[in-house]
Amino acid sequence: MSPRMRVGAGALVVALGLGVLGNWWQSPSESLGKVDRGSSLTERGGGGTEVPAASASITASRSYAEDYPLVEGLLDPAGSVERDLEIVALLFEGWQSNFPGEGNPVGENVEITAALLGQNRFKLDLLPADHPAINAAGELCDRWGTPLFFHQLSGSEMEVRSAGLDREYHTDDDVISSP
Repeated sequence: MSPRMRVGAGALVVALGLGVLGNWWQSPSESLGKVDRGSSLTERGGGGTEVPAASASITASRSYAEDYPLVEGLLDPAGSVERDLEIVALLFEGWQSNFPGEGNPVGENVEITAALLGQNRFKLDLLPADHPAINAAGELCDRWGTPLFFHQLSGSEMEVRSAGLDREYHTDDDVISSP
């Protein structure tokens, strides 16, 4: 390789490195969600009973549309838990289109989330690691901070359950997304 080509290649590597670093480097307020801890109201559960409002609800504070279009709108304050579960279903569709014939990722929430974060054979991340829907334990959570429950119905069909506002599974306010 000639000296001129080496300099050109080196400049290209530096430019690419700066571009990646520029996309990676963000202020914490841009890359983290916000937690709303001010609610002490009550809301009606699915069965008509009063349930305490969650002490912490999670909302997305930045757009992921450019790098992670499948999760755009996940935990949007103007959205709903039903829409959030539709977005999670889109993640599984994205998974299946990139891993044809392999079905959905399997395991508990933390294992499924890890696979969606890029811990898979292609290192493909369908979900950003800094998304506020992921808790400190590495679990994908609903808008109230409760880990989602994944029930594998078949190799390619996944039922996803949000515990709902009361944050308890198998109560009247649970929201379930079935294929």
